Amino acid sequence: MARPARIDLRLFQQELATRLASKTTAQVESSRLGLSCAGERWLLRLADAAEVVAVPPLAGVPMTQRWFMGLANVRGNLYSVVDLAGFLGREAVVPHGTSGQSRLILFGPRAGDMNVGVVVQSVLGLRNVADLTPIPSMPDSPEWFGQRWADPDGGAWQEFDLAKLAADETFLRVGL
Repeated sequence: MARPARIDLRLFQQELATRLASKTTAQVESSRLGLSCAGERWLLRLADAAEVVAVPPLAGVPMTQRWFMGLANVRGNLYSVVDLAGFLGREAVVPHGTSGQSRLILFGPRAGDMNVGVVVQSVLGLRNVADLTPIPSMPDSPEWFGQRWADPDGGAWQEFDLAKLAADETFLRVGL
């Protein structure tokens, strides 16, 4: 069944809240949001993300890093928008590409008082770390990288921490 191009965010959040309410605290803590970005699979704690939205129109900002996509108006609030793949030094995301799967992950309150979001290629759904096996971290990983995991099929997942990313000096320096 084809997914509609637009996601009803309120309906999605209500369904997610209903599913989470039926889970125990331990189950919620072990749940991660699976993402696809820069040809890799990523995991994000649910408490780190305030919202997941379709990438809105962006206003470019001159004299900024190539990975700083600009500013977006999300329900009357301005958010700085960063291309996560570009920040990682990979090929930039095309937010309004033909697939329409790119999403803007807005930082939650744990990341501080920052109106920031990162663009990823797609959201892969919820994953439970209880179903994954910890594997060694990549050498010279940034501080905002968390545990690395392997799924039962041998695929690697890299957890990341938005609060630590928000404190990263390189991430904070968007100007040229």
